[in-house]
Amino acid sequence: MSDTSTRTHHRVCHLCEAMCGLLIQTKGDKVTDIRGDKDDPLSRGHVCPKAVALQDIHEDPDRLRKPMKRIRSAPGEYQHVEIEWSEALDLAADALASTIEKQGVDAVGAYFGNPSVHNYGMLTHQRNLFRHIRTRNRFSATSVDQLPHHLVSLWCFGHMLLHPIPDVDRTHYFLMLGANPLASNGSIWTVPDVRQRLKDLKSRGGKLVVVDPRRTETADMASEHLFIRPGSDAAFLLAMIHVLFRDGLVAPGPLSTFTDGLDEVAAAVSGLSPDWAAPLTGIVAEDIVRIAHELAEAEAGICYGRMGVSTQAYGALCQWAIQVINVATGHLDKPGGSLFTLPAMDQVVNTNPGGFGRFASRGRGLPEFNYELPAATMVDEIRTEGEGQIRLMFTGAGNPVLSTPNGRVLDEAFEELDFMISVDPALNETTRHADVILPPTSPLEHDHYDIAFHNLAIRNTARYSSAVFEKPEGALHDWEIFSELGARVAARLNLEPMPTYPPDRMVDAALKSGPYGEHTDWQLSIDKLKAHPSGIDLGPLEPSCPERLQTPAQRIQLAIPEVLADIRRFVQDGNVDSDHYRLIGRRHVRDNNSWMHNHHRLMKGKPRCQLLMHPDDVAKEGWRSGMLVTIQSRVGAIDAELAASDEMMPGVVSLPHGYGHGLAGTRGEVASRHAGVSCNDITDEQFVDQLSGNAAVNGVSVRLSAAAA
Repeated sequence: MSDTSTRTHHRVCHLCEAMCGLLIQTKGDKVTDIRGDKDDPLSRGHVCPKAVALQDIHEDPDRLRKPMKRIRSAPGEYQHVEIEWSEALDLAADALASTIEKQGVDAVGAYFGNPSVHNYGMLTHQRNLFRHIRTRNRFSATSVDQLPHHLVSLWCFGHMLLHPIPDVDRTHYFLMLGANPLASNGSIWTVPDVRQRLKDLKSRGGKLVVVDPRRTETADMASEHLFIRPGSDAAFLLAMIHVLFRDGLVAPGPLSTFTDGLDEVAAAVSGLSPDWAAPLTGIVAEDIVRIAHELAEAEAGICYGRMGVSTQAYGALCQWAIQVINVATGHLDKPGGSLFTLPAMDQVVNTNPGGFGRFASRGRGLPEFNYELPAATMVDEIRTEGEGQIRLMFTGAGNPVLSTPNGRVLDEAFEELDFMISVDPALNETTRHADVILPPTSPLEHDHYDIAFHNLAIRNTARYSSAVFEKPEGALHDWEIFSELGARVAARLNLEPMPTYPPDRMVDAALKSGPYGEHTDWQLSIDKLKAHPSGIDLGPLEPSCPERLQTPAQRIQLAIPEVLADIRRFVQDGNVDSDHYRLIGRRHVRDNNSWMHNHHRLMKGKPRCQLLMHPDDVAKEGWRSGMLVTIQSRVGAIDAELAASDEMMPGVVSLPHGYGHGLAGTRGEVASRHAGVSCNDITDEQFVDQLSGNAAVNGVSVRLSAAAA
């Protein structure tokens, strides 16, 4: 007889970086209520609409519950049919082993999407398979998102995961570029209930200044908002650094004893005045000078930039300049400034620091980072013939057809592969090409610990979530899929398989050996976290330098030769073309890339896939809201509904990311009803940050015209 009692489960929401604590009520095998956990020391009871949609995700009738095999149903037509796990795993293992034996390990390509970082079994157990497949053709969402952050952290602080976190709760001045945390709940910054935290900043007399080509939800509540031309943020930041040196505002304080390179930075920006930056950015010189002075003179201040400054042609230069500003003003490693975390499972200690440029892509010579190539070169590596050409593709929790530049061409290239394997619960625009799909359990059917996002949180906390529902009979968790597949591939290649331990045991060992573990009064372990299901507060972020630095001699390095050369490239080539419109993305609080569009609670309300354009531009073109407009770039064209909005900077248009659903062979009823168009059908895989290889999906040059009837 089934259990129909009502139970309350403590859980953390895994759908974005905020890690909001939840109380989930169930009756039998059904979710009956989801609300915020007021006892969670990080989120304090806050939730956003995504958390409530966990029920939709779990109950989604389109979610795959059994492995799928692709079969030809007619010439040029395919369908997916359910098969048993043993057959699916053998098919995948046979294809992997055969490809490696016949064509070499680099004939295997792999792409991991954003959700893989939100599911800890995928983080802990990918190695069970890929230790046997040390391919150079690895890609991930990192290089269409936050690669510049990682590269700058590696260069300046010695580890790709050592990110300074804005201490919003104690700051007095917050300069924010290209970020919209009211929609994202923070990004490379775990900050639940960010609206209230920013309100608190203003109520205590602090100032929030947002620089963005769109008056976003965050900009709308800011003390001040300045429009900036897409792609010109580097000019604004470099001119600020120029002012800091010119006006005697450089005051690193304690940082001066372990910082190298300030003199070289001063020389590099000596000619980059606010008067030089003003025509590039659209921000008057007086405002650049004033903001530099305000930030430098604040008791505690922050300079922070996110997607808008990362995913552009000078993303790494922008992120480096942001850290130079924080160091030069003495606001790094200071309460109320930007501080490093000390998480219970310390990824800075437990992982390789990363590396850069040890090899390059065959097609275009783009550099690797952390043994991954930029996603923008994936098509090249599939289509460029010769040794190392990708013939088999493995995707994990990713939809690069909608999420990477020129997705339409990637969609075509996937059909040219010999074989494709996807670990994914969705039959989406990418996995429809897969010969085998291996679906893991629902998020509510497995336990969870946020390995990645505690490393980015505004407060040191720890929280473990037990599964809400038992694993269904015959299902596999993601970590079990990697373990089973890895063992089969090892057997076929006569290699030694890795021992398999459940991820909670691996996390438990890391907690016990970590900074709050067995050798401390905290005595942190999985069992202790189970006894405190709302989480344990480990305290505010504290100054930790130079000890926390991972560079040689634990010194901050600012004079990065590659970056100084990139300044010269920007000065020479960084003029923003004013003849075309510039396309930027945008995010909604109920979105998280392409994987959240098949759930009614998140898609209800007004349509969101519209092209936003300033009313003056609409009038100049003789158009009106509601009409269809053709947006054309170098790589293609799409039609989108036009919406006039004074939140846009003139000359700039905005289209959200992650749409373009409903293609043949996909399964997503709600997503298909809200299909929209994919902005990545017109982003350009050739348009990248030359320094890092990160995709430049913001600031894309486009032409607009009225769509044909």
